Amino acid sequence: MHILLVEDDVKLGELIQYKLKKQLYQVEWALDAEYAMDLMERVTFDIYILDWMIPHKTGIELCKEIRLKKNRTPILMLTARDSVTDRVQGLNAGADDYLVKPFDFEELIARLHALYRRKETNWEADTKIFGDTLVIDQSTFEVSRNGVSIPLSRREFQLLSFMSQHPKQILSREQLSDRVWGIDAEITLNTVDATIKLLRKKLDDPFSDKIIQNVRGLGYRLAVEGGE
Repeated sequence: MHILLVEDDVKLGELIQYKLKKQLYQVEWALDAEYAMDLMERVTFDIYILDWMIPHKTGIELCKEIRLKKNRTPILMLTARDSVTDRVQGLNAGADDYLVKPFDFEELIARLHALYRRKETNWEADTKIFGDTLVIDQSTFEVSRNGVSIPLSRREFQLLSFMSQHPKQILSREQLSDRVWGIDAEITLNTVDATIKLLRKKLDDPFSDKIIQNVRGLGYRLAVEGGE
């Protein structure tokens, strides 16, 4: 695993880099957003670890910039902020996961492994059309509806991709959590709800027909036929 760590706390950065290298990972360490962006342009990484508060740009701003460049490398956000609002803000910026400081190093390793496994997951490489309006291109991670391109974060795309494999089927929050985040992921069902909310805002709010339905007490479903 080749990891980019962006952390301006020298003591913490040195500790994380040291422990990750002991696990035989390759680790590049940037103290600020500008150097991090330079490294991202020159080096291919498997995962980015971004601190929330860094010089020149916040981790949130850096995360948004990464996604605007169509870079879908998994992002783990490090933050001392643990409110639901902060978690939603991080997800909306494009982060795939986040870890609240102070954290146990074993938990950091487990989350990195989970992100890496999802990165290596073989999503079916073809284009599928649902209800003649929704197009999901699994090879380019592009989604459009009624001809309008809809940019999604990696997690949002994974969630939609899984739901598209089971059109019209009600999927419980537990099913979505296990299949999209992983069985060993330490997330709450509120995280599933927050990501669904972000996905519906992008996929449904601009249109009159709503295709992601909340089935009260049971879960969610993609309410369109297709997959051809």
